[in-house]
Parts: sequence; structure tokens; C-alpha cells
Amino acid sequence: MKKLSLEKYNILKSKYGLHASWAIWADETDRPKSNMGDLSIFDDNLILEDLNPNNILVAYNFSADGKVLRNWENFHGEHGEVYKLRYALKGTNLWGAYMTDVIKDCVEPNSKLVSEYLEKNPAVIDINIERFEEEIDDLQVISPILYALGNDVFEILNKNLSDKYKIIKLTHYAWQRSKEQYKEKLLQQLK
Repeated sequence: MKKLSLEKYNILKSKYGLHASWAIWADETDRPKSNMGDLSIFDDNLILEDLNPNNILVAYNFSADGKVLRNWENFHGEHGEVYKLRYALKGTNLWGAYMTDVIKDCVEPNSKLVSEYLEKNPAVIDINIERFEEEIDDLQVISPILYALGNDVFEILNKNLSDKYKIIKLTHYAWQRSKEQYKEKLLQQLK
């Protein structure tokens, strides 16, 4: 794997920092959600050693309340269930993967409403697939593997991009199980 250069990292940060992030978090301390919002880990250039843009974790849409205000903040917060993803990925080859949403600029925590909207507006999918492919091109990786977080994402990616990329479906971190059960499920899916 080719190391991500600081120049490329900064270009990605400038272009996608408010939509994307990396599957790397500060360590958990006293609570499962502790330090989830700690973005200081991205201030140290040594982080580049741990980033792997060849693996791309793809979620459906931005589902948190409010807006991302800082670069790499998406997927990094103490609200929601993302802490399970941190727990599950620690020590795997997906730690440090690039993370993004396939549907951009659609803030909605209810995935059923997103699906209904996309069903009525299929051109939105086409536009977002184009944007997503541009994002992959900007990563400048050869043969990336896409890891779809959930069924909805997998269906979109599989329908539109299965001829170009290897796509692996993973259970979404909002799965209503413990972080330990979620990790066990993900490890099975990654085998």
C-alpha cells in the first residue's frame, strides 16, 4: 500500500473534509462513546501512517442532527452508534479506511425517508454516484474495495458500480446489538 502524502491528504481534506472522514478514532477511555468527537488525532501528521484509502467504508447519508462544522467530523461524534464501528474496526485492516456517504447533502436520520425520496427522485442517485466516483478518483487508489455499511448502500453501489469495484456488504453500526456482538458480526463478514 502506498502511503498517503501530506499534500494529497490536505487536498482531500479541503475538498471532502465536511463530508468524509477516516475510520480512525481516539482511544476509548471510561465510556464506550468517550473521545469519539476528539478530532485532535488528525492534527498530527503521523496519522498518515495509519490511513488506508484503498479501503473505502461507504454509509448511506449524513444522518446526524445538525451539520458537520469541522473537517473529518463526519462519523466522529458521541451521538449515535458510530462508537460500535470504532470498537469493531480496531485491530482490523479497515482501521484507517476512508469513510464517506454515497448520498451527499441529504441530512436525514430516518433511512426509510431517504429511500422514499430517492425512489421518487432517481436522478439524485445518478448525480451522487458521479460525485462518489470523482471522490474515488481523487483518492488516487488502484482497485479500491468498497465496504457498504447496510443494505441500502449495498443496493445502490451494487446496481451502479459492481462492474468497476469489489463491493462487500457489512452490517450497519446502528444494528441494535451490543458493540461486542457487532464486532463479532463484522469480523465474520470480513472473513
